[in-house]
Amino acid sequence: MSGTPASDLRVCVLIPAFNEEKHIAKVVAEVLQHIRDVIVIDDGSKDKTAEAAAMAGAHVIRQPANQGKGAALDAGFAFAREKGFEVVITMDADGQHLPAEVPKFIEAYKRTRIPVLIGSRMAQLDTMPFVRRETNLFMSWLLGRVMGQYVPDTQCGFRLYRCDVLPVAGTGSTHFAAESEMLLNLAHRGVRIDAVRVSTVYADEQSKINALPDTWRFFRMLWQYRRRRHVRRWSSEMD
Repeated sequence: MSGTPASDLRVCVLIPAFNEEKHIAKVVAEVLQHIRDVIVIDDGSKDKTAEAAAMAGAHVIRQPANQGKGAALDAGFAFAREKGFEVVITMDADGQHLPAEVPKFIEAYKRTRIPVLIGSRMAQLDTMPFVRRETNLFMSWLLGRVMGQYVPDTQCGFRLYRCDVLPVAGTGSTHFAAESEMLLNLAHRGVRIDAVRVSTVYADEQSKINALPDTWRFFRMLWQYRRRRHVRRWSSEMD
């Protein structure tokens, strides 16, 4: 690992995984070319995801049952804070994020010290499936209005977080809406968020997003967030 761009930074990569036996070993092996510590959170997989990840060199956290991406990330964040990491990078297990681009986040963080960096695939919209492209554009626009910060690709799970902001980023969501809720909570606390350009990769992976239930969860999360903000503002004005 000599020469790795993260050699003087305590950083780990967190990979939530559900039934990713086909891809996870390759993803882990390629990430380990750049980062010493890879943590895979096996979210109640029914296949051999955990075994494949461990054989490839990852530390594996096993969830007893499938609880959703948000819950898997929470388990990984807790582990990273407990072990004293300064920075965590999150990425997907299906090969949609390129391990070779992990150093981009490290270099951007070292240069700027911005505590939250979100991957942006918006430079390659023509290679993104139509439904995903339109959904990402709409949700990024909507969240940006609520957050008061411009984040071009709020739906990208390829991210860097400085660990001391993770308690601020806590969510009540356990599924895919959790990543959007994290950005809302961070922006509300004044944490600066920026973007890192990443590649758009779509091959044979099967999306874990369940369109109707996850869209409903997203809007429910957003409604609950805005309701909490309204209640807090009202209570503050009454004091």
